[in-house]
Amino acid sequence: MDERQWALVRCLADGQFHSGEALARALGLTRSAVWKMLHNIAATLGLALQAERGRGYRLAQPLELLDAALIAADLSAVGRARLQRLAIHPVIDSTNSELMRLAAAGAPSGSVCLAERQTAGRGRRGRDWVSPFGANLYASLLWRYPFAPTHLGGASLAVGVVLADTLRELGATGLALKWPNDLLWQQRKLAGLLLEVAGESQGPCYLVVGLGLNLRMTDAQGSAIDQPWTSLDVVLGERQIGRNQLVARLLDRLFDALDRYERDGLASVLDRWRVYDAYLGQPVQVQIGERVMIGIAAGIAADGSLVVDTPDGRRMFQSGEVSLRPVDR
Repeated sequence: MDERQWALVRCLADGQFHSGEALARALGLTRSAVWKMLHNIAATLGLALQAERGRGYRLAQPLELLDAALIAADLSAVGRARLQRLAIHPVIDSTNSELMRLAAAGAPSGSVCLAERQTAGRGRRGRDWVSPFGANLYASLLWRYPFAPTHLGGASLAVGVVLADTLRELGATGLALKWPNDLLWQQRKLAGLLLEVAGESQGPCYLVVGLGLNLRMTDAQGSAIDQPWTSLDVVLGERQIGRNQLVARLLDRLFDALDRYERDGLASVLDRWRVYDAYLGQPVQVQIGERVMIGIAAGIAADGSLVVDTPDGRRMFQSGEVSLRPVDR
């Protein structure tokens, strides 16, 4: 997306009508060029565009675009000090991929990458992450640690607790965490995490925390998702929060949690994770490659491993390529 296209989206984000003449004047283009650009943007970004003779053009639904100044203003003083870089992209391949590239080039701890749309968003185990424009939150955060990457095995659980606690403070109820990286509401996926680690075998290392949180996604936008899902607007009902305010609140909590993880590891959030455990005491299916095991979910161990009681005894599983799902009764 070039600068003029991005400027046009910002003009239309308020959901009000804008005449072709006014848009052409603002962008330094002809009305014909504006018309072509409008239809190109609508098709490329999946935005519903309305046109009325004598009134002009508008988006069918207004957008609250991400804004670095608004996010910084809503951060706490400590959060602003911890935030070293904040990049917001209209369109990007993947916020995690971008931040991993920047981390390898020396980007500092506290770097954050946000996007309105991802063209190659990634979930765990190589799955695509559906990322429509302006509908959700796609965010990645870089944090550096002095120790070996092996110490970060439970980091996804710690981040999951932060996410659940933050949304609970906003009024969300009925939230549950699915080991190791999904946030559910009424058995529907609300958010997912993708944590990637790199560094020296004995340290130091760096962690990129990727978060995809459904905010106001329509059925049409989410039609490619192959599992039950929901959005935060449904979960919160009348208790809504702006995207920029939500980003600031999450960053404050994540900065604190990632800093605390260096000192305390997973120990400080184990009890909180168990409160949210989606499948504790329930029959589950664990799949590793072609192998499938059935058992009763028995929670998580001190190192974040999944614990399952099987007919052959108690088993523990690291995340890796493990897939966990409930057994239909």
